[in-house]
Amino acid sequence: MVDRRTMLAGGVALAIAPVGSATAAEPPLFFHGYRTLDMEAGGVRFAGVIGGSGPPLLLLHGYPETHIAWRKIAGDLSRHYTVIAPDLPGYGASRPTAMSPRWTKRRVGEALVALMRALGHERFAIIGHDRGARAGYRLVLDHPGVVTAFASLTVVPTLDVMEGVDYRFARKNYHWFLLSQPGNLPEALLAAAPDAVIDWEFDVMHAAADAVIEPAARAAYRAAFRNPAVRHAMCEDYRAALDEDLACDRADRSAGRKLDCPVLALWPDVEAAGKPLPVDVWKRWADNVVGATTTGDHLQPEDRPAEVLAAVMPFLRQHAI
Repeated sequence: MVDRRTMLAGGVALAIAPVGSATAAEPPLFFHGYRTLDMEAGGVRFAGVIGGSGPPLLLLHGYPETHIAWRKIAGDLSRHYTVIAPDLPGYGASRPTAMSPRWTKRRVGEALVALMRALGHERFAIIGHDRGARAGYRLVLDHPGVVTAFASLTVVPTLDVMEGVDYRFARKNYHWFLLSQPGNLPEALLAAAPDAVIDWEFDVMHAAADAVIEPAARAAYRAAFRNPAVRHAMCEDYRAALDEDLACDRADRSAGRKLDCPVLALWPDVEAAGKPLPVDVWKRWADNVVGATTTGDHLQPEDRPAEVLAAVMPFLRQHAI
């Protein structure tokens, strides 16, 4: 049994697996030199990894993944930063204490701030991909002065996405509208063939090749997706996106609120074709925005890790403190 110690940080009760415990002593799969993250904060028992030293950097993964989405770039980042890579609440092995009220991006952002403060980080940088980037920009908007730099991979704000939906988007991103259906219909459909669903998602993202998602990583993603609680959390994530999250975006746009930190918009060329440039979209939401593109497709940190590092490292060197 793992020996745990309990402490209070900022009024939040934490259960931490000490570095010398059986759990933390086992090297996390895919992350050489990292230690296991196992901590309660903000109503979530967070799972993931921590590694490196330097200014704090929070990595937030997307759908239908877990923190292992960062395995190809985490080693390089940890040479310069203290890297914290959790599973999002409900995804992977991160378990909320309750699923009601719904885990909107606002609630996710609050829990992530609680996690970082529990780890001793009042200010930090964020790299977010896909759903993680949506939680990331909501965190920046809701917690001024907390984030030093924000890199958004493949994402513009949800309100802008929905205002630009056409049949091409709907066909490729059908899961936005399937998973957001009310009731338990999406959960029932996903339960029928979870491996087939997640494999299809990776195919749509042009990530079927082992060079993008190697067999061990694919097996880990499948294992997480087979958990009914994880699939339900994903559905709730997409339900929130088209309900509460959209309402938050509309309120911020109406009030003229902006992200108060430098923003890097990193986008794959294939997803930008025929659309407004993401950097131009982000300039409506922040005053300090730079843009860059990668080759490959949607899963940038796994598909084109070298190109992602080439873009984010200069940005972080300039702004992450």
